[in-house]
Amino acid sequence: MVTIRLHNSKTRKKEDFVPLNPGNVRMYVCGPTVYDRAHLGNGRPVVVFDTLFRLLRHVYGPDHVTYVRNFTDVDDKINATAQARKAAGDPRSLEALIRERTEETIGWYHADMDALGALRPTQEPRATEFIGAMISMIEGLIAGGHAYEKAGHVLFRVRSYKDYGALSGRSVDDMIAGARVEVAPFKEDPMDFVLWKPSDADLPGWESPWGRGRPGWHIECSAMSYELLGASFDIHGGGLDLQFPHHENEIAQSCCAHPEAGFAQVWMHNEMLQVEGKKMSKSLGNFFTVRDLLDQGVPGEVIRFVYLSTHYRKPMDWTAEKAKEAEGILRRIALFLNRDPSKKPWVVTAYAKPPQEVVDALANDLNTSLALTHVSKYLKAEQEMKLVGALRLLGFDTDALKVKFASFDFEASTNEFSSGHSLRTFGPSQESFDSRLKALGNDLLRKRQEAAQTKDFAPVDALKSALVAAGVEVRMSKDRVELLPGPGFDPAKLAELE
Repeated sequence: MVTIRLHNSKTRKKEDFVPLNPGNVRMYVCGPTVYDRAHLGNGRPVVVFDTLFRLLRHVYGPDHVTYVRNFTDVDDKINATAQARKAAGDPRSLEALIRERTEETIGWYHADMDALGALRPTQEPRATEFIGAMISMIEGLIAGGHAYEKAGHVLFRVRSYKDYGALSGRSVDDMIAGARVEVAPFKEDPMDFVLWKPSDADLPGWESPWGRGRPGWHIECSAMSYELLGASFDIHGGGLDLQFPHHENEIAQSCCAHPEAGFAQVWMHNEMLQVEGKKMSKSLGNFFTVRDLLDQGVPGEVIRFVYLSTHYRKPMDWTAEKAKEAEGILRRIALFLNRDPSKKPWVVTAYAKPPQEVVDALANDLNTSLALTHVSKYLKAEQEMKLVGALRLLGFDTDALKVKFASFDFEASTNEFSSGHSLRTFGPSQESFDSRLKALGNDLLRKRQEAAQTKDFAPVDALKSALVAAGVEVRMSKDRVELLPGPGFDPAKLAELE
């Protein structure tokens, strides 16, 4: 069996992954707060942990991996939207309006993540479905001296957990000195955090031993992971921005609630995302959602490819140029896969398996950039079975690629989301596209044959240079010329050569 090695954020080193139960490998990933569309940064952990999910399924079997990713559907921003709709005259209850909003945003999230090729997790719990479990866990923490009730709030007593800060590598005193902490009269200690808070008549709430209220954010994931995966499970993942305080608080309350267990054995965090070298921000005009890109005509496969091009533990920079390069590669793959099947009857891609070197790359702490290097190698060597097997493991539907990327054109545009060019999948037909390249290839071959007689290679060099300038990859052998659109392909320049 393949040995998977993963970087454990808690130990700060790469370790052999040894599941608690190989028959049921369990992973929990913090999901979205569903108040609006998922932005591009939200999509990165989805693709990262989807890739890990696929690797685990490949190694241990699809029926032996449980992947849980939650929806946080208790949040002030969700409440604000519902309150605004009620203030505008909607006669329905606040609870009904909140439910409508979360159903709407969860639908958006599924559609957008589906477009990125992400598999649906095994379970997708909603926080509102586990309020009883949260109340029960809070009661246990109070009984154990790890939490206290004051002024309708229940707070976790941070200093009751001696290992607090181990994940982020900071002491409690350092965190108090350097971090922004909520100062409130009902806190025993500035670092104590809310497990339960009161709700007034204008906010959603549930009855509890401490009055009508709603849970704090951190207790939600602890309760849901315990209910669905148990007190100890294998992997907990999320973005680096969640390491503190969210994950640190999860560890503290879960380990105090179940001191006999170890909670998550391996912690994994993906680095953050930038856009054109800058932090994504609405004020900078470089903030955009996954849906914004999809609506621009950037295929989900391109977004996924760009995500995978950078190792998950490195900061990622989304650029228009990277998207253009990714689409060029995917187009070349599609053109290769669309070759006449009658000329390769021995290739039955239904049976394609992931090449071992690709599995090994992913097993080495999800080295997706190396895996994509292997993909390029298989494409260049025209090793179709290896190419298809690798792409499928990386989350690409090769049948969809053959259709979607068979023919492309570029549309120059300027927009608020990316500086550069957007790409769209439209006209001409595959037949027309192939015939244009074939005609130019035949012309280049003819010129080269003439040059062999006249020893004047200037026309050959001129045409080849023009093709390269148009973004066409020129492959020449003794008796063959092959033209393939490359990353910088510009059909307008190609048309000038005809």
